[in-house]
Amino acid sequence: MSPHDSLALLGGKPAIKDAFKPYPSMGKAEEDAVLRVVQSGCLSGFYGSPGPEFGGGPEVRGFEDAWSETFGVKHTISVNSASSGLMAAMGAIGLSPGDEVIVPPWTMSATAAAPLMYGGIPVFADIEPETYCIDPDTVRNAITPKTKAILAVNLFGHPARLSELRSIADQHGIFLIEDNAQSPHGTEHGRFAGTIGHIGIYSLNFHKHIHTGEGGMCVTNDDDLAIRLKLIRNHGENCTDMLDGGSITNMVGMNLRMTEMSAAVGRVQLPEIEKHVSNRESIADCLTDGIQGLSGLTAPAVRDGCRHNYYVWMMHIDEAELGMSRALFSNALNAEGFPHGIGYVAPLYRLPMFTQRIAIGRDGWPFTLTDRSYEDVVCPVTEAMHEHHAFVFEPCAYDLDDNDIDNLINAIHKVHAGRDQLNAQISKSPA
Repeated sequence: MSPHDSLALLGGKPAIKDAFKPYPSMGKAEEDAVLRVVQSGCLSGFYGSPGPEFGGGPEVRGFEDAWSETFGVKHTISVNSASSGLMAAMGAIGLSPGDEVIVPPWTMSATAAAPLMYGGIPVFADIEPETYCIDPDTVRNAITPKTKAILAVNLFGHPARLSELRSIADQHGIFLIEDNAQSPHGTEHGRFAGTIGHIGIYSLNFHKHIHTGEGGMCVTNDDDLAIRLKLIRNHGENCTDMLDGGSITNMVGMNLRMTEMSAAVGRVQLPEIEKHVSNRESIADCLTDGIQGLSGLTAPAVRDGCRHNYYVWMMHIDEAELGMSRALFSNALNAEGFPHGIGYVAPLYRLPMFTQRIAIGRDGWPFTLTDRSYEDVVCPVTEAMHEHHAFVFEPCAYDLDDNDIDNLINAIHKVHAGRDQLNAQISKSPA
């Protein structure tokens, strides 16, 4: 390597000189929408009692209608976060203390925490090594007479094997719930991710492809589930007559309601969703093309018939083929100015609430209802991804032009080409 190509970690100039600008997710249209709501004087149209306002104000109802039309679903129920939506979904399916919910261990903690709110017991099933979504084979092995639901995550923007998971759920008379926070326009064989399960939950928080600051959407084609989601969202104990003789379990009141301002912003953002998703996909495609042929580095896989939305572009690192540790590779890219993370999140079964079997109350409920121990849980694919392979970059976070993308690719090539130089320098360092 020539002197001007010296790695930044060894004193050379970084490939990326300036920090990237954040993605510009808000504009004049959103500002006008919020101003319109403020001037109306109605910041929330909800009442927690029977009547037209039980379903919220005009912005909320309009946003829900537009969402249903966009995704081709019968019912959309807005909530104040996707985490709230996951919890509401657990209540809507009638989850009872001691029921089991199969979840992946590699995702945001809210996915595995949601069943606990109704006394459900999370059961961890490993992920696939290609898409990092829950593996249907491990799901089959995890089903017991106590299983109530499968909670699949369309991780990083790629759909899980949703049709197969739905078939498994239907075969066993259980529910498939989709945590679709990261894949709003992902598809599997022409069907939107989020719409294949019994309930799909989308996220609208600050980090997502489109957002309302905080917020979420639940979708379903099941009339009963839709009513129950609406009740759980808004002090359902006051309006159980909506169930028309159905069960009133899990109707203890909550306030999971979206504000009119959030809905107004969402109504402006929703028609632009394809633009925002395509932008992230374009960045990811360039990165994928840019690392072709580099030993030890593999771009994200896309399953046949699927659309990947690239909330995260995850590069798979093979340390043996790369000829250096992931940690050293990461340190060198950090020095070059490449923003990224390694490992994503630790397997969720390592969280204290699982290892110590205590979640709600001082006595360990709901783990008092099961003999399951999480100390012995090992999901080998998840462990390997977290400990050795995962390198994550968030296309959603930055406003990148072609030059920025070139600089990202150049930084990877620079570090890859400088492996021997770096390893030699490290080997000379005193222990």
